[in-house]
Amino acid sequence: MTLVKICGVNDAAGFDAAVAAGADMVGFVFYPASPRAVAPEQAAALSARIAGGPERVGLFVDPDDALLEAVQAALPLDVIQLHGEETPARAAAIRARFGLPVMKALGVAESADLARLADYAPAVDRFLLDAKPMPGAALPGGNATAFDWRLVAGAAVPRPWLLAGGLTPDNVAEALRQSGAPGVDVSSGVERARGVKDPARIAAFVAVARAG
Repeated sequence: MTLVKICGVNDAAGFDAAVAAGADMVGFVFYPASPRAVAPEQAAALSARIAGGPERVGLFVDPDDALLEAVQAALPLDVIQLHGEETPARAAAIRARFGLPVMKALGVAESADLARLADYAPAVDRFLLDAKPMPGAALPGGNATAFDWRLVAGAAVPRPWLLAGGLTPDNVAEALRQSGAPGVDVSSGVERARGVKDPARIAAFVAVARAG
């Protein structure tokens, strides 16, 4: 069954919708430049709405240990997602220090970008293959842009992985068909306005992804 992650959850309606839809993971963004950013206390309050349920993923961009510690103190995470320029060594150090699975996001625009997977594989537990940001993009992800999904079809990805970048309820079935991805990650594609999740779109996305 396709694994589904709803990222950028920052309000009760979005969190409750992700839980009700049966998402496997919910992502909280701890990156102030993002319109989906949450404070540790805000994420903790949302997470406390239900015991169990989806895995809680913390998204960070080149975090220092102090930020990771502050978030972990407020909200025990299940997964740390690194969405910046973290090196394999930094990813390995974070995994060792915090004892949590690490998911590394890598931008893809051409097949050559997949060569980086081998360098990170010993240091991480999962990959997120996302559209590489265009030059000058304000955010490292969540830009509602897709890459050519055929680039990853049949690729020897050395860890479990999720497909991201420009996914919506309308195109996720085709994305899964073309890419062969075992899981998908969506943020902007289930919003009614920038940074505001739409419960109906979350439900539709999960249903279509699971049907595929």
